[in-house]
Amino acid sequence: MVDLMALEKSFLSAHIFEGCTAVDFTMGNGHDTLFLCEHVGKNGKVYAFDIQQQALENTEKRLSEAGMSNYELILASHSRVDEFVKEKFDVGVFNLGYLPGGDKSRTTLRETTLEAVDKAISLLADHGIVLIAVYPGHAEGEIEGKLLLEKLASLDRRKICVSRFNIVNSPASPFFIAVEKK
Repeated sequence: MVDLMALEKSFLSAHIFEGCTAVDFTMGNGHDTLFLCEHVGKNGKVYAFDIQQQALENTEKRLSEAGMSNYELILASHSRVDEFVKEKFDVGVFNLGYLPGGDKSRTTLRETTLEAVDKAISLLADHGIVLIAVYPGHAEGEIEGKLLLEKLASLDRRKICVSRFNIVNSPASPFFIAVEKK
């Protein structure tokens, strides 16, 4: 069986390098943030966003235990990325939905996600990538995914390549979108 999260990591690995800048737009419990910190190295930088204090605390604990120091955790909506990240970044990750182990009624929202994706694309370095994991198994996730796909389908393919990866015979399963800047 295809493991979409493993596939997502292989896409990231092709674009991430020592000394680069990465953004985790939805830090959650810090798994993606840690992956990014490990791969950008000591000379790189990772910015991570979440609106929930619990996410920040969980991520801080995970990164501290792993001995990481190349990050900035930001308690703010990912739609405010341009207020905190002033340089172009090479790799970005969105893991939409709700905080694993948290309140399932608090999810990412289409309005802020669409704004954050717009800003991510404008801040993305040439040859950079943004991966967006979408969870259509709940009402907001289904709408969020549909609107994202509509928006991304309208981008100029000579400048931005957008790909979707999903399990065809499981339409409610998570899928991810890769947005690569040429």
